[in-house]
Amino acid sequence: MHNPGNATPDRFPAQDRFADGAQYIAGRLTKGTSGRTHTVVDPATGDDVLTYELAGPDDVDAAVAAAREAFPGWAGATPGERSDALNRFAAVLADRAEDFARAESLQCGKPLKLTREFDVPGTVDNAAFFAGAARHLQGQSAGEYSGEHTSYVRREPIGVVGSIAPWNYPLQMAAWKILPAVAAGNTIVLKPAEITPLTSLMFAQAATEAGIPDGVINIVSGTGREAGEHLVGHPDVAMTSFTGSTAVGKRVAEVATATVKRLHLELGGKAPFLVFDDADLDAAVHGAVAGALINTGQDCTAATRAYVQRPLYEAFVERTAALMDTVRVGDPFAPGTDLGPLVSHVQRDRVAAFVERARGYARVVCGGEAPQGDLKDGAYYRPTLVADAAQDSEVVQSEIFGPVLVVLPFDTDDEGIRLANDTPYGLAASAWSRDVYRANRATREIKAGCVWVNDHIPIISEMPHGGYESSGYGKDMSAYSFEEYTQVKHVMFDNTAVAAKDWHRTVFGDR
Repeated sequence: MHNPGNATPDRFPAQDRFADGAQYIAGRLTKGTSGRTHTVVDPATGDDVLTYELAGPDDVDAAVAAAREAFPGWAGATPGERSDALNRFAAVLADRAEDFARAESLQCGKPLKLTREFDVPGTVDNAAFFAGAARHLQGQSAGEYSGEHTSYVRREPIGVVGSIAPWNYPLQMAAWKILPAVAAGNTIVLKPAEITPLTSLMFAQAATEAGIPDGVINIVSGTGREAGEHLVGHPDVAMTSFTGSTAVGKRVAEVATATVKRLHLELGGKAPFLVFDDADLDAAVHGAVAGALINTGQDCTAATRAYVQRPLYEAFVERTAALMDTVRVGDPFAPGTDLGPLVSHVQRDRVAAFVERARGYARVVCGGEAPQGDLKDGAYYRPTLVADAAQDSEVVQSEIFGPVLVVLPFDTDDEGIRLANDTPYGLAASAWSRDVYRANRATREIKAGCVWVNDHIPIISEMPHGGYESSGYGKDMSAYSFEEYTQVKHVMFDNTAVAAKDWHRTVFGDR
């Protein structure tokens, strides 16, 4: 490590901002009580950014208690009052945009231009969307469905939601977890990844500044094994929402089952990128490079498996490798940087190990190494293209989560769609063709929660995000996400004041 403490004040002064602790409970920062600390590291330099006390079970208990205490008042607020608060929240986020962008770049290694143009504006837009959604907590209109009775359906908040967010998009994942939950009238305890807590804490502070009551949004910064498992298993938590790997998602489901919680799981992905022989090759090549390298490939919807119909295969490989070689790898805060480091040296080494093993059975066309020189201390890895791997190989079937694209050929449309579906995952995919019928068939038959046509990666607040099969269940963003955080109640009125007596007579006779 270099320069312990606040090593990069020119980037974001985290040690000063979180001197009071990295837990946010009932509207204030506090120190964790686990007795252990964690150091947030700038992955671009290896410098220490912030050392903080980790949350333990007692901190989780305090956060859940604060959320439970705040629930009746927040759930009892009118939709208009919650909407007004979220609109103010969106305005505070917009005012603090540069602060959020710099903190996110520092803790994750994202290029500053990405956090400025994508992560932060997307988060502000999410807040504005759910401010509007808060006014549409709708049930079903009244009707007479059974004799002299009138029925209607209410949608109600669930209670305290316990959420766990990953390290690849800390700010956006905090928004995706928190905003629909609180818009629907719930309160929440969020556990960010311990290596990237900064923007989640800032998000909760901004909510307090916007007038959202203390205890509605709480943050516990701790490990998954200690704070995360305690949060998922807590008897006062009514719902668990988790984004992360499929393996950890299975453990979350196992722990949550003991208290019969509602579950929302957004898990891993291995997105296919299906290029038919009539596709615009130049557009497909640019789409593949952008789709594979977004966030240094640390994106569960990133293009990871390109299947290219044989007439275009060699040209696609050659042109994609050439375009990857133009991508500028460097300091996230430098204006010309296209690709920053991975989130940590551990993650960089994991990605590199996948590529090294692949050399034994596939062709590494470009990349496949960590840059040296000025970048040698960071968690950098060059954009990498792997060709000619077998469909059942590790590099095709497993989630690498780095700047690595694997390219395989196919012959017939049937084969291409079959290969696209041939992993356990089903989060996202794309199909590239000028033929509307061909593209439409692909959107029908590819098993994924999102299928793009002639594009890969864009998302919008109004449309849902979530997967099939081992990619989990439940939706983020959109009105579908809003409904995930509500429960449905059937209410029935006897309109005659005698129906109960008639029912008693039918069942028990005259008495």
